Amino acid sequence: MKTIVFLAPDGLPRPMPRYALKIEYDGGPFAGWQRQAEHPSVQAAVEAALGKLEKGVPSIAAAGRTDAGVHALGQVAHCDMAKPWEPFRLMQAVNHHLKPAPVAVVACALVADDFHARFSALERRYLFRLVSRRAPLVHDRGHAWRVGHALDPVAMQAGADRLLGRHDFTTFRSVQCQADSPVKTLDELRVEAVPYQSGTEFRFHVRARSFLHNQVRSFVGTLERVGSGAWTPDDVTAALEARDRAACGPVCPPDGLYLASVGYEEDPFG
Repeated sequence: MKTIVFLAPDGLPRPMPRYALKIEYDGGPFAGWQRQAEHPSVQAAVEAALGKLEKGVPSIAAAGRTDAGVHALGQVAHCDMAKPWEPFRLMQAVNHHLKPAPVAVVACALVADDFHARFSALERRYLFRLVSRRAPLVHDRGHAWRVGHALDPVAMQAGADRLLGRHDFTTFRSVQCQADSPVKTLDELRVEAVPYQSGTEFRFHVRARSFLHNQVRSFVGTLERVGSGAWTPDDVTAALEARDRAACGPVCPPDGLYLASVGYEEDPFG
């Protein structure tokens, strides 16, 4: 395994081992993953915790830059430390200094210096939780999107199937998206219905190598219209083919969106 070499304060070269971190967080208190000057971010919280362990820890990189209010079950980031750490001990130390922020490192592994949390990733998986029930959410408030009417999961899956494959997803792309191209390949968009207290929870499982800004929330907001009967699956096809942001259904709130996992050629966490 290669190691990065840096110059220590005494001017002598030292190895700089790289670690992958699997991170879970509640996105509610944060303005997103990416560090910002005037707003709290998950990245800043993790970097501050690492800074308590070693001075001058370089900026960390993550697999996905989740937006404000978006959660993570399996975000992956990498960091370079000035000295070797036993991975479990590093995880425990970072978690100690993350308190009381709703962020936790759930796994840590020593990786090769050419591992990059973002550029080495082969796929990202997102989960969106949509609850259909009349009563407001209590325990899942801020962690799922509630609608007060019934939804048809068969119709939503039929609409979702129209989006699979490689397409120009301009319709489902935020006007603020900075991606070079709107063309992406959607590998999975599966709708799962499960019982929920006095209602039904619909879980949207979405998988692709990469995503456009607000793409998943645009998908779910559009499919909710299909499930309610306001749209048909043919309307989803028409919206996709329009390549026009104005043709998109409502963009749903971030509350129910989770970065579920990130896939690599070899799982760094075993």
